[in-house]
Amino acid sequence: MDKAALAKKAERLKQLHHGPKILVMANAWDAISARIVEEAGFPAVATTSAGVAAMLGYPDGERLTREEMLGMVARVARVVKVPVTADMEAGYGTTPAEMAETARAVVEAGAVGLNLEDVTGDGESSQVAMKLQVEKIGAMREASASAGVPLVINARTDVYLMPVGPEATRFERTVERLRAYAKAGAGCVFAPGVKDPETIGKLVKAVEAPLNILMMPGMPNLNELEKLGVARASIGSGLARAALGTARKIAKAMYERRDEWTMFADAISYVDVNRLLGRS
Repeated sequence: MDKAALAKKAERLKQLHHGPKILVMANAWDAISARIVEEAGFPAVATTSAGVAAMLGYPDGERLTREEMLGMVARVARVVKVPVTADMEAGYGTTPAEMAETARAVVEAGAVGLNLEDVTGDGESSQVAMKLQVEKIGAMREASASAGVPLVINARTDVYLMPVGPEATRFERTVERLRAYAKAGAGCVFAPGVKDPETIGKLVKAVEAPLNILMMPGMPNLNELEKLGVARASIGSGLARAALGTARKIAKAMYERRDEWTMFADAISYVDVNRLLGRS
């Protein structure tokens, strides 16, 4: 592994979070989807934990192992030339030492960034104490820098998405956590579940760090998010679920013996799939 080349990719990923345009992530879930994203022109590829989990036969939420997740990350990093950032859920561990192990493993897999969540289970009671989460982020940052590739950590809080705690204090608690995460070494902070443009704009100003917003129905479009000052917008598992929706629609038509060949109109050709994966 060429650590110097990876370090350059990490620096490039970091720069992409500082404009002038919003960094858009069409999250991939396997090697071929990563190549499709890269060929579409995206300057970086992010993975989706939910998409990878589904690809490997698991529901989302750290049901698969760190090794299984990293195996897919390595496959993605092998086939693309652009920087790769890996969705590592809550880090596959509970201690700063285990987070350091995860960070080093991400570097070995060929990625130069990672997502880290602050909720470890299915309920709000599983939200990690802020002090411990700060220590985890610091451990990841230090371990990856020592490995020669300072990872761009996208530190996420699920205060809005889950949601966690009383509605009246969600904004203040989100800001408190995200500012602490940035101070600990996160290169970007992530507040999924926020849809209201006014709240998004207030978050941009309050967190004082590049802000990642999850694209969801009923929220501002990419041009509007860019005007609000959002640094990064990602689709999460949306692209993977759209692909699965198409597969389910076609499978249902086949089962019902309907001759709706028009549904295959946008299918990638066999030759094109091989071309996408055939370069050295």
